[in-house]
Amino acid sequence: MPLLEVKNLKTYFYTYRGVVKAVDDVSFELEKGEVLGLVGESGCGKSTTAYSIIKLVPPPGKIVDGHILLSNGDGTIDIVKLKDSEVRRKIRWKRISMIFQGAMNALNPVYTVGRQIIEAIVEHSDMSKEEALERAKELLELVGLEPDMVKRYPHELSGGQKQRVFIAMALALNPDIVICDEPTTALDVVVQAQIINLLKRLQHELKMSMIFITHDLSVISAIADKVAVMYAGKIVERGSLKEVFSEPYHPYTQGLLKSVPKIKNPEKIIWIPGLPPDLINPPKGCRFHPRCSRAMDICREKEPPIVSIGKNRYVACWLYKEG
Repeated sequence: MPLLEVKNLKTYFYTYRGVVKAVDDVSFELEKGEVLGLVGESGCGKSTTAYSIIKLVPPPGKIVDGHILLSNGDGTIDIVKLKDSEVRRKIRWKRISMIFQGAMNALNPVYTVGRQIIEAIVEHSDMSKEEALERAKELLELVGLEPDMVKRYPHELSGGQKQRVFIAMALALNPDIVICDEPTTALDVVVQAQIINLLKRLQHELKMSMIFITHDLSVISAIADKVAVMYAGKIVERGSLKEVFSEPYHPYTQGLLKSVPKIKNPEKIIWIPGLPPDLINPPKGCRFHPRCSRAMDICREKEPPIVSIGKNRYVACWLYKEG
């Protein structure tokens, strides 16, 4: 039984211009101790998928269909069916925590680092403030910071230090799953590498599961066990990291990999023409067909189902059939 199973998830935003189908029939699984890389262009629905899992979709967004099944040892809990108060009390931060996009700018500037970590611990556990303070110091040491950092304010920290503080907050209650929403985007290359290495070490030491969201394929290759590729609100391909990177099936995945410069084996960089579609009025059929060089007539008329083409290997493309 997987630790987390997302089945046919649909999250839409009801705007004055129309309904934005940000996440449209998305399914994937996450096993215990596994890292899933969720990759795709900006605006494809990666972050909305993450917010849906912890039921923090901002208005006018709404989960309209699907299931988010979390294993609890004796069975499964469907997070979609839980009330917001139950998610706050039972799931969020205790079972599933999140490192938000731009997390280093999400710290409250008027509170010390220690107070912000303590607040999260006290709110979601039975610890006293004194116990929570000791826990906060332990967490800061765990992410490579000095314990007396609890007395500092966010403006006294560098970008990398702020990101480490937020990672510490995400680990405060020993969650089963940590969702990392582009945690290295705003950092320079050297600090990016430090944060990636830190997350890899913590994931290995704590045996936790992770969903790592990014548009940077090099980051995914450094940390993920398996990959799900998103395009225009849908997952178009998923499988193990080695299989997807060595033998991509979907034309979109192939285009993403061909657009990455290679040092050891220089090839001509080929980019994907055009732009992602408007999710209020997505194209009929396959949503990628206006940008696909291999599009057929059926691609313009019918939406491809996601089919199994091997063990734990799936693709949504009319070029392939089941098996």
